[in-house]
Amino acid sequence: MRIEGSQAIVIGGASGLGEASVRALHERGALVTIADVNAEKGQALASELGLEFAACDVREESQVQAAVERAAAGEGGLRIALCCAGTGWAQKVAGSKGPHPLMPFETIISINLIGTFNALRFASSAMTANEPLEDGERGVCVNTASIAAYDGQVGQIAYAASKGGVVSMTLPAARDLAQYGIRVNTIAPGLFDTPLLAALPEEARLKLGAGVPYPQRLGQPPEYAQLACHIVENRMLNGETIRLDGALRMPPR
Repeated sequence: MRIEGSQAIVIGGASGLGEASVRALHERGALVTIADVNAEKGQALASELGLEFAACDVREESQVQAAVERAAAGEGGLRIALCCAGTGWAQKVAGSKGPHPLMPFETIISINLIGTFNALRFASSAMTANEPLEDGERGVCVNTASIAAYDGQVGQIAYAASKGGVVSMTLPAARDLAQYGIRVNTIAPGLFDTPLLAALPEEARLKLGAGVPYPQRLGQPPEYAQLACHIVENRMLNGETIRLDGALRMPPR
């Protein structure tokens, strides 16, 4: 998929991995719609780059649908969709205080997994109406999982389950959409310098980075965005989840 001149949407695009992806796609000439639940940050980024912003809580299907329709209204239709929306929760499945409460588990599944599915289903549906390009391609969707899908640590039961679901959706989604020339891939980042880790003391952040085999540091959001752009441009990448983690395999704790 050619990035330059293509209509794109980045859901969860106001900060972190999503913001980096917005900037990377914009620099390469895409016409990007930023969709995010944080209107203040999203509008500020849109104003800075001269882009469109759509308020979007991924749990609300009407908001996701409206954001996708806004992005798809541009010339040529929606061709590129990235979903970077997500959050975390730390708690054991059971412990001295009893069982893991259901509500936070449901919330994490709702945002990380169902929210990603909402983005995927509406974006891919819009792409089916596009005119086919080279190799019959109509669009590409890139989702965000985590290495916690494979290496979930103590206290990551909700987060790992949600991201494991994103990984498991990837291949069947790619197979479902193959007849329309729509590709689906997922990136599973390791430890990245995003707002989720920003609250940690610098010493703790350095310690986390030192545990990565190479390079011994936290990943930078532009490195995620670089891979996302490559996935968009490489038509043979389909139905795949790519770990982006510096060879890190998380220990139990």
